[in-house]
Amino acid sequence: MEWAETLWLALALVLILEGLLPLLAPRQWRQMFTQLMQLRDGQLRFCGLLCIAAGIVALVLL
Repeated sequence: MEWAETLWLALALVLILEGLLPLLAPRQWRQMFTQLMQLRDGQLRFCGLLCIAAGIVALVLL
């Protein structure tokens, strides 16, 4: 499989996973989003850093 095809496949999977929560539990998704909007920039950056680190670990393990 070519790298570009793999990248598009990964993007498609991210979009599917991102759409599951608003589809299945819209009220809880809205509450979570409201709570995220109240976080400071530093807290959001730390969450982003944790997500990147988890993604890198997952890639290494795969």
